[in-house]
Amino acid sequence: MTKQTPSLSQTTTPSLYPAKTKAQVTLIFFIVIGFYLFSMYWTQRKMVGGFGDALGNMGVVIEKFFPPNLSVIPAVWDPMAQTIQMAIIATTVAAILTIPLALLSAQNITTFKPLYAGVRTLLNILRTIPDLVLAVVFVGLFGVGLFPGIMALIIFSLGILAKLISETIEAVDMNPLEAMRAAGGNTLQVIYYALVPQVLPQFTSFVLYVFEINIRASVVLGLVGAGGIGLVLDQQLRFYNYPNAMAIIILIFVVVLIIEYISNKLREALI
Repeated sequence: MTKQTPSLSQTTTPSLYPAKTKAQVTLIFFIVIGFYLFSMYWTQRKMVGGFGDALGNMGVVIEKFFPPNLSVIPAVWDPMAQTIQMAIIATTVAAILTIPLALLSAQNITTFKPLYAGVRTLLNILRTIPDLVLAVVFVGLFGVGLFPGIMALIIFSLGILAKLISETIEAVDMNPLEAMRAAGGNTLQVIYYALVPQVLPQFTSFVLYVFEINIRASVVLGLVGAGGIGLVLDQQLRFYNYPNAMAIIILIFVVVLIIEYISNKLREALI
């Protein structure tokens, strides 16, 4: 007997996704597209003159920003330095406070469920509060200046860092930790010798990442009175000194790019 080779029509490649999943994804895609189209239509209805006039007005406003008055840059170096100081102090304090909170919110380290759930709930609450709201509250409590901005950035950074580090801790290899416990090591020894070496590179990378975020956030917080270069930028915009404001924006852009470049190089060296 001769073997019969199956024809091409008889060999079918199995589908990667079932038909039901494809239908669900397609339906969700069209719902999202419909939502965007409806939002664009509704937004244009609420705009005076629609998108056409908005684009024209935007062009008129942009023209007022040029040419930038770069002669004001030497006068705003101190506020720019204050903004960087705010980010450094807030990131440092948040990184220190993150260590115990991340350990308590890691399920494989904190086996006492009520404590784990309580710390997790606290961190979730911190992440739901926008940094601008925190800045407004602290400005109302302590007045205009750097301290309200630092406090707002600490809480803002704490919510982000603790979540990222706790998830990193939960993903570590537990074999070294179990070996340390079996050898008679106490909790601190297990954390220091078995957990820290696995988490430290990611911890440093996340701290640098949050520092970059805080540089940008500190500029925005200045708009509500939290000090730094953002406060100066807000004053120039209020006085319609658009060339001065454009020079400050260029300075912020350059400083942020330099900080990001240095931070990326440090992360590449650590990971």
